[in-house]
Amino acid sequence: MSTETRRAGLPHRAPAPVWTTELRREDDALDSLAEEWDDLAARCRTATFFQAVDWQRSWWRHYGSPGGLRVVLVRRDGRLVGAGAFMRRGGPLGGLTGLGAGLADYTDVLLDDDCADRAAAEFAAALPLTRPWHCLELREVHPEAAVQRVYEHWRGGRRRFQDSLCQYLPAVPMERLLKRVPGKTAQRSRVKLRKIAEAGVEVSSTPPAEVPEALRHLLRLHFQQWQERGVTPEHRTERFARHLTESTTGLVATGRAAVHQFRLDGELVAVNLLLLCPSFGGLYLYGAHPLLRERLDIAGLLFGAALDETVGAGIPVLGLLRGQEPYKQRWRPDRLPNQRLLFGPPGPAPAAAARAGAVRARQTAAEVLSTRFPRLKEALLARRRG
Repeated sequence: MSTETRRAGLPHRAPAPVWTTELRREDDALDSLAEEWDDLAARCRTATFFQAVDWQRSWWRHYGSPGGLRVVLVRRDGRLVGAGAFMRRGGPLGGLTGLGAGLADYTDVLLDDDCADRAAAEFAAALPLTRPWHCLELREVHPEAAVQRVYEHWRGGRRRFQDSLCQYLPAVPMERLLKRVPGKTAQRSRVKLRKIAEAGVEVSSTPPAEVPEALRHLLRLHFQQWQERGVTPEHRTERFARHLTESTTGLVATGRAAVHQFRLDGELVAVNLLLLCPSFGGLYLYGAHPLLRERLDIAGLLFGAALDETVGAGIPVLGLLRGQEPYKQRWRPDRLPNQRLLFGPPGPAPAAAARAGAVRARQTAAEVLSTRFPRLKEALLARRRG
């Protein structure tokens, strides 16, 4: 501060912050950014387990194409305050898409809560969409995701569509949760839960060192459980097993996931993977022995352990993630659809318009199948699972 300023009694003005952006293209970018990335995730209230560096870099390692990674970074006085990882899309129109490819229930970027709006503006300006035929398509975006701010600052073409339906429950003790359901349903649930307690099922939380073995059993039981009705084909692949093991081990070690093992009469009968973040927990994947269904209510068993873990961690919401399976509906969950966001380049954007038209066409076809030809839709889904 100068002598003249002190004499005049004027307040000292801090220098204006310096904002910089960077585009990283190297395949190991997420590895080199790991510490900064997760530090930023801790300062972003909308960050989910799918934005954790353990999940993102594992997915890229097993599903990404060499040379296709694009990482946008925003810094304020050198500190990372905005970050997002994308994958270059192939095909004649090209462009970018988010990491996940059907395995992530939530796609997002990271923005520091203390300067989220300015960081979003800088992030939008740094998106590498410079060619008229390029666009960025993000699937499974929560309505309150950080990338929604980037969308509002984007000066090019924009389109927003409805995506998969996700469901949520308040993370409260089971007895309070049962007050959400009709009396007869609640009474039946209490009987089933009492039977589970009387059976003496032992529930244990898996330490990080034992996660790989527990997940091997989870996938084995998952295949047994669904062998009569078909299982998601990708879940049978070796790369999915490697990704699940690698990402989950890191998440468990940092308290962002829990793997529950259930034993009955000393035998392992079920394994459940619960993902955790400050805003909600998410039931991601489970496997249960088919014979267990004849003895106990599997949904009540796995759901009860997940609810206890979420409540114990002080997390306010238990997410049931995507899908409308019958076992989820018994709890009368709140419903909130994800969104699909399209970012087109500034100026005329024929490619973005074409992609938006394709999205509308697919959504219309899906709605027609669901409402007018439900049996045909089920047959097509069964064939796809097979």
